[in-house]
Amino acid sequence: MTAARRLSLVPDGVHSSAPKRKAGALRVAIATQDMRFLDAHFGSAKRFAVYDVSPDDWKLVEVLDFDDVSDESGKHRNEGDDRIAPKVKALKGCHLLFCLAIGGPSAAKVVSAKIHPIKVPDPQLIEAVLSRTQAMLRTTPPPWLRKVLTEAGATEKKPFDEED
Repeated sequence: MTAARRLSLVPDGVHSSAPKRKAGALRVAIATQDMRFLDAHFGSAKRFAVYDVSPDDWKLVEVLDFDDVSDESGKHRNEGDDRIAPKVKALKGCHLLFCLAIGGPSAAKVVSAKIHPIKVPDPQLIEAVLSRTQAMLRTTPPPWLRKVLTEAGATEKKPFDEED
């Protein structure tokens, strides 16, 4: 079974399995091989850089590291081993997941964990992904992101305005 190593950035004297999320921030995971670029498919990602992103800033809160990953064809070295469930479990609490690609069964597991997967067509700097996420938060977010924000408790549900 594949296990995740967690490198968490926490204030001095605080011991926790997962860092607390900043109020109003989205927890965003980015599939990466090198910690500079969003450059990995979900199954082959050696690491996930996890950030709290708000309209004003972002902060790296955790790095999830995996040794036993799929190759980019989706083939596993030991076909009987499940490499997806441990990743989904480790990502629990994230709201968005950015990756180059994710297969249907993996995407279904991610969505059932209340994580919204976002496929990005080409590798790009992690900072660029975070900046675009911030820009979406500052402006009028698209409907799918408003739903994520509401579920994350980052915005309040607004009742329907009834016109007389």
